[in-house]
Amino acid sequence: MGKGDKRTRRGKLYRGTHGKSRPRKAKKGDQQ
Repeated sequence: MGKGDKRTRRGKLYRGTHGKSRPRKAKKGDQQ
């Protein structure tokens, strides 16, 4: 888990991609 992990929300944020852990329509309380 970390910036380089594309499966985690943090990794998606780092890469600028979206997916299951980080959908495009992100709500304010999506940090779980």
